[in-house]
Amino acid sequence: MEQKSAVKSFGGTQGVYSHASETLSCDMNFAVYVPEGKGPFPVLYWLSGLTCTEENFITKACAQRVAAELGLVIVAPDTSPRGEGVPDDPDGAYDFGLGAGFYLNATEEPWSTHYKMYDYVTKELPTLIEKEFLVDAARAGIFGHSMGGHGAMTIHLKNSATFKTCSAFSPIVAPSQVPWGKKAFSNYLGPDEKTWIDYDAAALVSARPSDAEILIDQGTADNFLEEQLKPEIFAEAATKAGQKFTLRMQEGYDHSYYFIASFIEDHLRWHAGRL
Repeated sequence: MEQKSAVKSFGGTQGVYSHASETLSCDMNFAVYVPEGKGPFPVLYWLSGLTCTEENFITKACAQRVAAELGLVIVAPDTSPRGEGVPDDPDGAYDFGLGAGFYLNATEEPWSTHYKMYDYVTKELPTLIEKEFLVDAARAGIFGHSMGGHGAMTIHLKNSATFKTCSAFSPIVAPSQVPWGKKAFSNYLGPDEKTWIDYDAAALVSARPSDAEILIDQGTADNFLEEQLKPEIFAEAATKAGQKFTLRMQEGYDHSYYFIASFIEDHLRWHAGRL
């Protein structure tokens, strides 16, 4: 594991690291914030959205001050494999390929060799973090934004014993039913829509609700709300399944990191209080 940069930040240490990922068959970057103290600390995994890298959260979310106060480690990986030989969208679109791994394991060529973000986030990355940093694996949670909110919710629902808490900003809750998800899933997973259900939070919650309460913040002025996000689909499915959740429609907020920065303290305290 190679450390690319590190700075003291709000009573802790923040660094960006690179390692050779066996799961993704490429070098992978991730950022880590570690508070001061002896540890071991609770750990939160942040999953970013389309076009993002490991840098977006650590530079825009303003999470470090509260993480320092609460004694939380935050891990923020890149959103997809990258590098020489990693395929991208042939048209260079932002919503598929590089920067758009959708936190799944691709089964279709040429994507299946590298695009295994689900295994990376649930297996390889936690193993590395637990080895190299002072974290308590028994107190781990997951959260994310947009595509990363989709990843956080699906990963939590399938791994609630590992990722015990979950929250999301503007998540893609029903990717099987919206353009972003249909494009990604048909390419990564193939045309059989039955295989898509395993990465669809609204479908998963019907079959396997968790014991945790999921927090969702969604801005009412989000320009992707009606076409791509559709939180009401998850709310209806979760209610029927008995999944505990809190959906907060935040008046006037959009899809940006200004929205995340406005409510990140709520999310960090939500996780800390439950871990």
